[in-house]
Amino acid sequence: MNIISLLPFILVLLSFALLPSVAPRLWQRRMEPLTLGLVGLAVIIAVVLHGPFAAFAGLWRATFEGFAPFIAVLMALYVLSGGILIAGGPWGRPLGNLMLLTLGTLLASVIGTIGASLLLIHPLLAANAARHEKRHLVIGFIILVGNVGGALSPLGDPPLLLGFLRGVPFFWPTQHLLLPMLGITIPVLALVYGIDRRLAAREPLRAPSKLVLRGGLNGAMLVLFVAAMAVSPMLPHGQAVLTGLALVLIGISEWTSSKRIRARNRFAWTPMREIAVLFFAIFATIPPVLQAVSRVPMGRDPALWFWASGICSALLDSAPTYLMFYQAAGPDLMRLLPSFSAGSVLFGALTYLGNAPNLMIRAIASRRGVKMPGFLGYAAVASAILVPIFLIETGVFFR
Repeated sequence: MNIISLLPFILVLLSFALLPSVAPRLWQRRMEPLTLGLVGLAVIIAVVLHGPFAAFAGLWRATFEGFAPFIAVLMALYVLSGGILIAGGPWGRPLGNLMLLTLGTLLASVIGTIGASLLLIHPLLAANAARHEKRHLVIGFIILVGNVGGALSPLGDPPLLLGFLRGVPFFWPTQHLLLPMLGITIPVLALVYGIDRRLAAREPLRAPSKLVLRGGLNGAMLVLFVAAMAVSPMLPHGQAVLTGLALVLIGISEWTSSKRIRARNRFAWTPMREIAVLFFAIFATIPPVLQAVSRVPMGRDPALWFWASGICSALLDSAPTYLMFYQAAGPDLMRLLPSFSAGSVLFGALTYLGNAPNLMIRAIASRRGVKMPGFLGYAAVASAILVPIFLIETGVFFR
């Protein structure tokens, strides 16, 4: 593996991590050409190393077998959730916010981390709109609803779905990952609630009101689409079917959704366009990195597999990370499965790139005026919260 082939992916990560803080105007105005330019660099390097046919075949696979289905699913969930209004209710006060975070964490294993995140981030932000400081709620939401909550079923997170399709029993995650999941959920909920109570003492709070639900058609289509996501891997050409269904539902939602609901949710296509460009660059530049990681010799220590799979998941992508470790486990699969399953799911909360909902939540929160930390700032905060918990869980569950 030529190390220069890793350069475009490293530059994509560095540009996303540094430029929004170091050169915000340049990033805002030139994000798309800069990012796509790195894709072009990856293609040029691949042409030099492997020839034009292999280079463009790799780009074709990355675009149409990886990126296109992924972004279609993300767009469908974004559009459908943006057409559902959840207003009123107890949210906006510390106990109500705690209830919403708990509900989202549980719901993530039923409709997936993406579905739960995009459905509930709007009512969380709307209920706390009058408050000056709400970043702690969004960071807790990313950790719990966008990541940790998906650990209990194959419906919750793509890595676990891949395991189910390869013969891991459906309720295996519930049996083996419940305690590690609770080991993170309970202290993070307690931390967010404590911070929220402290801040609530000096901030305006919304009075509880009657819970209002609107956008029933989008809600029904969201349930249909989540069910389709669960069964599509079992169908012939399931990925193509799911992509086609996503496009159909996007069209129906755009045609039928209430403009008032869209406006109250502050729905806009700009965040999705930026995320699409970034993830296209990741899909196009990541194959050499995954190949390099798969060749690193691994021991058989469960603690090592927990941390190695977790770090790869946080910086690369959880689904291919899971597959790499699944294949490498060999005859020790069942002994090592809890370690790399937990690492692939739980460590995704460490960075904005660790799981698909993370960037979406950040973009929606930023659009609603929340001053979210940058890539490195979020990684520092999430690591300060989670790394001590991971160290404890290593000694308790993955020795």
